[in-house]
Amino acid sequence: MRAIWTGAIGFGLVNIPVRIFSATTDSRPDLDMLDRKDHSRIRYKRVNERTGKEVDWDQIVRGYMLDDNYIVLDEADFEEASPEKTKMINLQSFVKEADIDSIYFDSPYYLQAQKGGEKAYVLLLNALEKTKMAGLSTFVMRNTENLAVIRPHQGILLLNKLRFEEEIRSVDEIKPSQRIKIAKQEMDMAVQLIKRHSSDFDVTAYRDEYSKELMKIIRAKAKGKRPTVRKIKPRKAPSEDLLEQLKASLA
Repeated sequence: MRAIWTGAIGFGLVNIPVRIFSATTDSRPDLDMLDRKDHSRIRYKRVNERTGKEVDWDQIVRGYMLDDNYIVLDEADFEEASPEKTKMINLQSFVKEADIDSIYFDSPYYLQAQKGGEKAYVLLLNALEKTKMAGLSTFVMRNTENLAVIRPHQGILLLNKLRFEEEIRSVDEIKPSQRIKIAKQEMDMAVQLIKRHSSDFDVTAYRDEYSKELMKIIRAKAKGKRPTVRKIKPRKAPSEDLLEQLKASLA
């Protein structure tokens, strides 16, 4: 794996040099866009909208529209916005992981100690395991401010990006009507149905079946075969009555 960020974790006055690696990979087939006529690949060009000419990467800058004018920013501007965080993940507080709502969790990353930081890395790992706590921090990666939590995971430190509060949409517009009444018998059956199918979480029991079936179709078409397309028919409920549906589910 190739590191996507190098820097250090700030644990009090202890600096732990680390590398960050992506903890996930895309398992879906990598599909290209083609021209239907001759199957030539479709390419995107970076074009100046005024002249219509293609622009080289080294001539492209980033800017923010303010009062009908673009304010152009360079790398120094991004670093100056948060100089102390550019290469530091300062652990600012420690919280119980269970207190973080799952809606805030974003991308996961593995943390690896760099040379000279192994002992401090293991100390932080063991201390988090012993206290059952996780460290909160903000840091800059790819010129973007990130909120993150660092926690133990299978003998290493795992960093999870977190969404900021302002990124979470309010649920007020789609909340169900509070006037809906649920009968006790309906609730009892719903709880019974949940308990009957309750088990320990085992992610290995689930597979990306869509990608697997798509690859079967691709391989079949490569051999000149016509793949069988399964028609999925929506399952009709045995009754429009919620109580009857619950009874049928338990039967």
